[in-house]
Amino acid sequence: MSVWKSRPALRWLVPGATAVVVIGGGAAAGTIVASADPSLPDRSAAQLLVDLQSANPAGLSGTVVQSADLGLPGIAGLASSLGASAGGGNGLTSLISGSNTARVWYAGQDKVRFALQGTQGETDVIRNGSDVWQWSSSENTGTHLKLSGDAASAPEHSLPGALPSTPQQAADTALASIDATTKVQTTGAAKVAGRDAYELVLSPRDTASMVGQVRLAIDAEHHIPLRVEVYAKGAAKPAVRVAFDSISFDVPDAEQFKFNPPPGAKIDEAGAPSADSPRSGSDKKVIPHPSGSAPAKPSKGAESKVIGKGWTSILSAKVPAGSLSELTDAGKGTGDQAKTAQALMGALPEVSGSWGKGRLLTGSLFSVLITDDGRVFAGLVTPEALYKVA
Repeated sequence: MSVWKSRPALRWLVPGATAVVVIGGGAAAGTIVASADPSLPDRSAAQLLVDLQSANPAGLSGTVVQSADLGLPGIAGLASSLGASAGGGNGLTSLISGSNTARVWYAGQDKVRFALQGTQGETDVIRNGSDVWQWSSSENTGTHLKLSGDAASAPEHSLPGALPSTPQQAADTALASIDATTKVQTTGAAKVAGRDAYELVLSPRDTASMVGQVRLAIDAEHHIPLRVEVYAKGAAKPAVRVAFDSISFDVPDAEQFKFNPPPGAKIDEAGAPSADSPRSGSDKKVIPHPSGSAPAKPSKGAESKVIGKGWTSILSAKVPAGSLSELTDAGKGTGDQAKTAQALMGALPEVSGSWGKGRLLTGSLFSVLITDDGRVFAGLVTPEALYKVA
């Protein structure tokens, strides 16, 4: 049985049926093969997609480095200074211009550990059977969740899901975009974390997308993604990169998944969720899907929809009345979070057109338009595409 059915927590696969439809339907050039090193046999794009589906490692462990340079130097600098003045970390800064390092261990769907390493400590998420722990070493606090029934097999409780934190998670997002708007091909072999790998390249067919290509390095032996890179159009360096710096396919020792709170630790006991209980707040974000599928259900007071499909789909949302004025008016809003939001909004340039007035955030991969009347438009497209929709 493939990982897709037996271990959905890995989330790095695309169904074999999808691979057949994609190759046969013209979304990928199945006749193009990887020009591999002499030690590696040639593999077509279709074969690599099937390899991904059949991947079934018994276990793995390694170090993952996630880096980003989204072309927002002004915002990154402002976020850094605000974080320093408020005594906070550099979390926001590292997400838009910086790097994060983590250790991962996997020994089956019910034995997973993710440790994000920071300058001020470490944050761990550990799944060991029906027990899930989330732990912050810097604050000596944590949360313990006891899974039961169908919830014990729910993959969303195994790994943090707010941002892609491993090549597998990043690859799943990229593979979900494969449809008629995507060109899929191979370019050759690569070396990642000392291992031989094939490169699979996904490219938007629509020239209006700001994304140039997504490159996946797939382990030649175990068929899992070792590296995922997202390039802006015309860029020589990736805007986002998630890759193993080191990896072992030995099954981790059971001790890696045991957690004993240190002395003086504050542990909150969370209630066991049911299979149909609401997800955590990080799963409630409304994010446009590259394939144009329906967005997640928005929070109360907001209206959203996805316009278009594929790599040029645009998320349109309406925020509650009055919330934008609180962010742009220095006389409203209290607390560090409100002040930070006001400063960030104030740093965005003002724009206008037949659609009205607003503020624009644009990076190397995406654009976000926030109008004065409370409308928000976002996508992997140019500002002009947002103005047209607005």
